[in-house]
Amino acid sequence: MERCKIRIKKDDKVKVLTGKDKGKIGKVLKVNKKTNRVVVENINMVKVHQKPSQANPQGGIADKNMPIHISNLMIMCNSCVKPTRIGMKQLEDGKRVRICKKCDQQVDS
Repeated sequence: MERCKIRIKKDDKVKVLTGKDKGKIGKVLKVNKKTNRVVVENINMVKVHQKPSQANPQGGIADKNMPIHISNLMIMCNSCVKPTRIGMKQLEDGKRVRICKKCDQQVDS
């Protein structure tokens, strides 16, 4: 499996481009760089059957967030409030920050 540049980080707002949740916006909860997958809040939810245990004596069916591939997501810009591609820019102090390709504003807060 080939790794790609992951420019999405935890707590970013992303929009889903394809799949059953197309058009939905959510917050990134977890990023897995090894598999290029991201867990997004309330996106790609599945029903999981759970056996009774001490933690959950009743058992039953629970909802779970499943990872979605990074190519199916686009980051949302804070200033122009649109899904955008991400570029990198180096500041005068040498720090590298992510910028919006549409409005050229800094995505990192």
